[in-house]
Amino acid sequence: MCGIYFSLSQTQQSPVNNQMVELLSRRGPDSLKHLQRKILVNGYPRSTQVQGQITYLNFVSTVLSLRGSKVTTQPLVDESLGSILCWNGEAWKIDDQLVVGNDAQLVFNHMIQAFHLSSPNLSYLEAKTSTLLALANVLSAISGPFSFLFYDAAFGRIIYGRDALGRRSLLTKVVSADEWVIASIYDGCSSGKWEEVEADGIYSIDLITRTTEASTNRAQGVDTSSTAFIPWVNPPTGRNPQIRLGKFLPALNRILPAREHLRPEVDSDVVFDLESILRQSIALRVNGVPQPPSDHKLPTRIGILFSGGLDCTLLARIVHDILPRDSSIDLLNVVFENPRVIAAAASNLPLDVQAWTVELAYSRCPDRITGISSYHELLRVCPERSWRMVYINIPYTEYVEHRAQVITLMHPHSTEMDLSIAYALYFAARGRGLVQCSDTTNLIPYETPARVLLSGIGADELFAGYTRHATAFRRAGYAGLLDELDIDYRRLGKRNLGRDDRVISHWGKEARYPYLDEDFLSWTLKQPVWIKCPFSQNATIQEDINNTISLEPGKYLLRLLVRKLDMKGAASEKKRAIQFGTRTAKMSSGKAGGTDAVVR
Repeated sequence: MCGIYFSLSQTQQSPVNNQMVELLSRRGPDSLKHLQRKILVNGYPRSTQVQGQITYLNFVSTVLSLRGSKVTTQPLVDESLGSILCWNGEAWKIDDQLVVGNDAQLVFNHMIQAFHLSSPNLSYLEAKTSTLLALANVLSAISGPFSFLFYDAAFGRIIYGRDALGRRSLLTKVVSADEWVIASIYDGCSSGKWEEVEADGIYSIDLITRTTEASTNRAQGVDTSSTAFIPWVNPPTGRNPQIRLGKFLPALNRILPAREHLRPEVDSDVVFDLESILRQSIALRVNGVPQPPSDHKLPTRIGILFSGGLDCTLLARIVHDILPRDSSIDLLNVVFENPRVIAAAASNLPLDVQAWTVELAYSRCPDRITGISSYHELLRVCPERSWRMVYINIPYTEYVEHRAQVITLMHPHSTEMDLSIAYALYFAARGRGLVQCSDTTNLIPYETPARVLLSGIGADELFAGYTRHATAFRRAGYAGLLDELDIDYRRLGKRNLGRDDRVISHWGKEARYPYLDEDFLSWTLKQPVWIKCPFSQNATIQEDINNTISLEPGKYLLRLLVRKLDMKGAASEKKRAIQFGTRTAKMSSGKAGGTDAVVR
């Protein structure tokens, strides 16, 4: 995880404000580096600007070091060309080859090699186009999340973008006619309108032509003499760039089932295949994580955002199989004191409750109930593992205290629903609460040292886990369900992962998403819909000679895998949105809806 800041000015070298430096440093506490460059226009051929005009470039990078044996400081600089890379990502593979060691340096090497391989017989414009194509090929070969900014010193360009799933944050704003900024985070104090860089392709801004025009047109994807847009997938009608990135994922399998079709069972081959491909995805994300700085002798390296639901419990179960037995795993379970819920409950006490307390409110939160249930199931199935169940209880006073900070971090997202979800991720990632270890019932104060946090995001979109998927099936059968799944797949890059990245990384933590691994996605998209989620059938499995258990059709294939791994309770867990499970939704008695704008 890294923090990126870049500014361009045609009048003066713009300083980076202290608030931005502080926020970037929280994302990347291991390294901070600042570079400045002045670009003379008449140093390039075919310039359309006034000769001698200077463009000022400002680069800042911070690093959270999670790859390789040492900290690789950024920005990275190539001394031969003068090009610069600010990289925030995890390249797990390049051209299907596993990346060992620091990925930022390897990606940069591939980028620079693209220039050295350019034919000397090409004209200036041909070489400019050729190298952009070569850079696009490098980026499209990467498996893993990233956002980046690359200064091409050879041709005077700024090239930037995000991976096609939008798993890393990148924001941009036009400060004035002469100044333009790109950053991982909003600083909360500077003027100008920040926008999220779309995860739809790669943008290239020509510094030698009209920079301000390029900055303005970028948002509309207009192809002008000063900007180029290279989409991740074939563009819709109206866009006709000269270069396109290849499609990196297959289309959703839209084959409809025959009238008579069989659903899979626990011992079906497809369940074993699912386990194999998911295990590979998780292994990439948990193996080789360096020991975090901590006072503990054996600090936990891996944490899991843990509601106790199906998706995160499956991750925990497979992580157990991959990590050495002496590695502890932190299960981060967050709930909130919600005054509205407490007031409603106090007026209608259950028979077993004499007085409603805050502690009781925490224990009755849905995610706390499922979290404890799945924790005990993990203890039963994997007794040799040191599981650390971290009870993160957030009082309302602390919720209010951090409100301004959370709103700043999630910006430019600004709805009540954004805030509810951001709060849960923010405090879960901080990881401060009371811990219960596998061999004791005692609770002691604890803050997780884990810098890598696994999240189950993506499972619902791929395996039909939302209520709207069941609704789509009831309305229009498998054809309607496929339409809904196809919409989910196509808008994965427009999800709120940039928001989540900004909120989680504030604590010097990196979220990793095994269900959004490119190979896992490809495999899942190819599977027939009635295999993944057989809504047309009674989804039961034979427990023993005398008993059967019922499984929801949503995420059915994942439920079979969890059941295969002997997690009976987790296999039957129902989907629940994070804001309701943690009680961050509707913290007050007002009438604000989820899509209403947040009032600061």
